[in-house]
Amino acid sequence: MIMSDIPEKETPLAKYKLLEKYSQFIDYNNNTIFSSALFTEHVDFDLSYFPLKHLGYKIIVASTMNILAMNATPTQVRINMALSNRFAEEAIDELMSGIMFCCSKFKIDLMGLDFKPSVLGLTIATSMLGEVAPEQKVGISGAKENELICVTGDLGSAYTGLILLEREKKVFQADPTQQPDFIGVDYLLERYLKPEPPAWGLRDVRAQNFAPLQPTSMINLTDGLATGLIHLCNASKLGCTIFEEKLPIDILTFDKLKELGIVATTIALNGGEDYELLFTIKQEDFEKIKEIKEISVIGYMTPESSGRHIITNDNRQFELKAQGF
Repeated sequence: MIMSDIPEKETPLAKYKLLEKYSQFIDYNNNTIFSSALFTEHVDFDLSYFPLKHLGYKIIVASTMNILAMNATPTQVRINMALSNRFAEEAIDELMSGIMFCCSKFKIDLMGLDFKPSVLGLTIATSMLGEVAPEQKVGISGAKENELICVTGDLGSAYTGLILLEREKKVFQADPTQQPDFIGVDYLLERYLKPEPPAWGLRDVRAQNFAPLQPTSMINLTDGLATGLIHLCNASKLGCTIFEEKLPIDILTFDKLKELGIVATTIALNGGEDYELLFTIKQEDFEKIKEIKEISVIGYMTPESSGRHIITNDNRQFELKAQGF
């Protein structure tokens, strides 16, 4: 539905005001973590293939990542949205249904919601609060030499899903009669369009299994493993060594990238869009994670003078270079 660029003064959004849960007594102390995020159409997402319901879900998941990376539990979120009049009420309902479902699933309260007109499509800003005990709080610095480098989940699958979506978009633009070729790649598409936060970072799982584990440093991997590693090293004034054979790459990701003529390790290091966590632990904590399939040990921290390297499967050493922001 094509409408004028400027929304009408009266918009059918009043029903969403009922979702707001304003709190006058938020305790901004050492237990509270704050993070904000911004998502812009044509930069962070492409609505030609991104369902609005999935986008709403992903926005909440993405907003949790900095909270989880501080070892905290997401608790509250406020959303500000600017949208043009090309978005009908039904489209807004779809977007909000994804946001509300994700908030409900992960017990995150929607504390505020504001809509503004836009002439540039859709922009969404989120502000999220989380809670963590002071002694459990983790920052980007704090790693020590010889500590183990760990990641959650698998790497590269989300970016591979994005590559496939962009490929099929080009095919459709060239010939609108062509049907997209997505047979057998549901997992890759879901990792990009509807990612899940790292299981070990959620409050229920952590309470059952992970309470004894205290990372020494942590960061999210939305900008790629190499970028995350270099940030960790810079913050702690250390180097690192990781091993190609230890990188957790799903077999479907590996096979599809091979079919496309792309080296899977390159995407795992630099692709981004992985809503996973990178963290360091003391060597004595290895026993606590060795049986957890969602966590992989990929290397260890070294003196700063040693540099930041990856050891390939044929035992060659290459310097890590950040490709993300």
